[in-house]
Amino acid sequence: MLQPSAAPELFAAHITPFNERLESPLVKQPITILQVNLGKRCNLACSHCHVDASPHRTEEMSDRIANKVIELIQTFPQLKTVDLTGGAPELLNGFKPILETAVNTGKQAIVRSNLTIYFVPGYEDIPEYCAKHRARIVASLPCYLADNVDKMRGQGVFDASMRALQWLNRLGYGSDPQLQLDLVYNPQIPTSTNFRLTPDSVALERDYKMFFKEHFDVYFNNLLTITNLPIGRTKFQLEQHQLTLPYLQFLESHYNPRTVAKVMCRDQLSIDYLGNVYDCDFNQMTNLPALTKNGEILTIDRLLAAGTLDLIDEIQTKTYCYGCTAGAGSSCGGALV
Repeated sequence: MLQPSAAPELFAAHITPFNERLESPLVKQPITILQVNLGKRCNLACSHCHVDASPHRTEEMSDRIANKVIELIQTFPQLKTVDLTGGAPELLNGFKPILETAVNTGKQAIVRSNLTIYFVPGYEDIPEYCAKHRARIVASLPCYLADNVDKMRGQGVFDASMRALQWLNRLGYGSDPQLQLDLVYNPQIPTSTNFRLTPDSVALERDYKMFFKEHFDVYFNNLLTITNLPIGRTKFQLEQHQLTLPYLQFLESHYNPRTVAKVMCRDQLSIDYLGNVYDCDFNQMTNLPALTKNGEILTIDRLLAAGTLDLIDEIQTKTYCYGCTAGAGSSCGGALV
């Protein structure tokens, strides 16, 4: 069920800095997750993309940085998960070597896929490749209705996504316990102050599964609900309607302190295609670098030279962090509470 919207008159006159709402500083826990953004090239240009990825972008990871990522994965057994994203990570340099290194060192490999990449010439092997290496696939599908998906992601994307999911199902994804297939829901970007929180993930997952099974004979494991943060194209669209500030005020008004202990930045490092290190993917997209305890900007080279992943004390925050802590919370792994 959708949460009630907040009346415009309830909006504060300003945004409270996020760190002032915290009962104590937001500090890192031991790092167990490495999220690697391989670049910004993608075969789609989705309207809600906070990365601002598209077919026209050319940025991608060099061999040198990819080898540094591989060294990082091999060096630190404390890492449990390597999460590959982009752009379309499957399109980008370093994808297969990094994924195989993660798998060969006993870590869970996550591939954040747009599904339609499977039909781009030269990438038709990706479903079988991921199944062979038992990669967990987290696939963006922001609605279970074709019109809404195509409006957000491009004409024909919904149908291609259904064919891709059927393909993955034939390989065992969604049924074989070693082949996990999760979908990601993003709400539509608001065009008025009738803002709503992300729907309840349990109820929405049930609706997705019923609809896909009935109409497409498609099945999957989990639905991850992610709030749109005012970053990238989402911010651009909010600005077109003069909604950026009201949207942030709405998120702040629904701040839930119970989510803070579980936010994804606590035990994660995010690395960009240049080898810079961030507390999370959202900070990466706003060029807010992670800092060492001495206030130095963190890079992959500095991590390797120090011989530890745990160089960060306090996590860098901005007002968009209210998006991760509003209502049930939001992260790359879905709702938090």
